[in-house]
Amino acid sequence: MTRFIFITCISFCFLPVYGQKTSLFADSIRKEYKIPELSYAVVNGSSTVELAALGKHSIGLPDTATLNDRFHIGSNTKAMTAFMIAKYVEKGKLNWTTKFFDLFPDWKNTSKPAYWNITLQDLLSHKAGIQPFQGENDPEIPVFKGTKAEKRKQFGQFVLTVEPVKPDVQNPFIYSNAGYTLATLMVEKATRKTWEQLVEKVFNKDLKLNVKLSWPENQKQKDTWGHSTNNDTLTPVASVNDYQLDYTEPAGDLNIKLTDYIKFIRLNLNGLEGRDNYLKAETYTFIHKGSKDYAMGWFNVYEKGKELSVHLGTGAFTYFTVVHIDRQKLIAYIIFTNAFNPGTQQGVRLLMRKLKENYGS
Repeated sequence: MTRFIFITCISFCFLPVYGQKTSLFADSIRKEYKIPELSYAVVNGSSTVELAALGKHSIGLPDTATLNDRFHIGSNTKAMTAFMIAKYVEKGKLNWTTKFFDLFPDWKNTSKPAYWNITLQDLLSHKAGIQPFQGENDPEIPVFKGTKAEKRKQFGQFVLTVEPVKPDVQNPFIYSNAGYTLATLMVEKATRKTWEQLVEKVFNKDLKLNVKLSWPENQKQKDTWGHSTNNDTLTPVASVNDYQLDYTEPAGDLNIKLTDYIKFIRLNLNGLEGRDNYLKAETYTFIHKGSKDYAMGWFNVYEKGKELSVHLGTGAFTYFTVVHIDRQKLIAYIIFTNAFNPGTQQGVRLLMRKLKENYGS
């Protein structure tokens, strides 16, 4: 109990009393649903309203959570990749309507004709009919050789030979990690830089967000461990675990501190408010609302009179990160955890509901 009071004091000495009560509720949720570490934030365009880091880096370690901890954000990487691409659309390197085969004409003859007119926007909004490539029932992927960028290129060429998936009324878009690889190939071709170099330029050099690739390096320093779940038993996963995302890193393979992720979300909030920053306000509007159901890295949700941008990431089923942006109230709710299972999902749902009750969303 003493440890938790100490963490709470650090995180909440500047917050309202009910913010402290929320942290107690969040920690009770964490314990009940056996979540090793849970960090969360409530953010508006000018300030961080609530912020806490609760629990431990791993079930097998004594070191406690801090606001310096890094989390693998899984598919929340998509919003960052789309944001990065948007910068180069603004620079005129390519357009949302640029066709894939305008940049890769030599690939056309070996690709399925159904793909011949797909655009950058189609790929980022999952409207191109690309197979999901999410690890379940995927077509067998050949062995590719070379650098990561070279392998992504070979993978992209292979993906376009695979039969497309047709959307229907129940599935108006086909959520596809591979689609984000193809979109990334387009910006790599247009800029002559790799995705890794573009991440470094946009997020680290320009925005100072200290984004890193793949898992938090928990073997080199104290940091979060993801946890896999088998038969309701959590197992810590070391960062040296050789997990491969099958060349879809731009769809789901970044890690970041919650405090830096807040800065990224605040850029989006300010842009949705109509203010230019790293991107133009009109670009933020397009990123979040430019396509029905799923826009550019964000689920575009309209329900019960509310207007939301929503996404989650599972970190290869070892982390679970969720962000909801209320586009009307211009407030965002962020929850980071280092496990993924039905219990984690339920705990996150309950905490998200509590935070929205507190702030009227």
